[in-house]
Amino acid sequence: MTGMPVDESPLAHAAARVGDRWSLLLVEALLAGPRRFNDLQTAVSGIAPNILSQRLRQLEKEGVVTSSPYSRRPLRLSYELTGEGRELAGALQLLAAWGARRAGSDETARHAACGTPLEHRLYCPTCARVVQEPDESGIRFV
Repeated sequence: MTGMPVDESPLAHAAARVGDRWSLLLVEALLAGPRRFNDLQTAVSGIAPNILSQRLRQLEKEGVVTSSPYSRRPLRLSYELTGEGRELAGALQLLAAWGARRAGSDETARHAACGTPLEHRLYCPTCARVVQEPDESGIRFV
């Protein structure tokens, strides 16, 4: 047993940690590297300062973000993703690609050599195969 309640799926667990809009946008903004509070407020349009502070504290508590002081008086912090936070990059790319398709946007990742939109695939490194259909392959998200 993993410590998760039996009725809590892995997706529910992940969403509880970083599932709200602001948290995901903050993770996206931090993928470029460390940022200061004001830089994050500029990067994440529309976020109120109190919500930004709250989400950064929550992400730090969850081990997704770490902070380090760049000024002691007054205390000012710089924020950056932990290794665990950087692992979210792939999931955010998939979610962004899905959102772009639904919005009719052309902002998907493209192959630099030819400009073709890239497709995300599930790959089994043991079998060395791309998995096409979850139902046919018996994929379980556990």
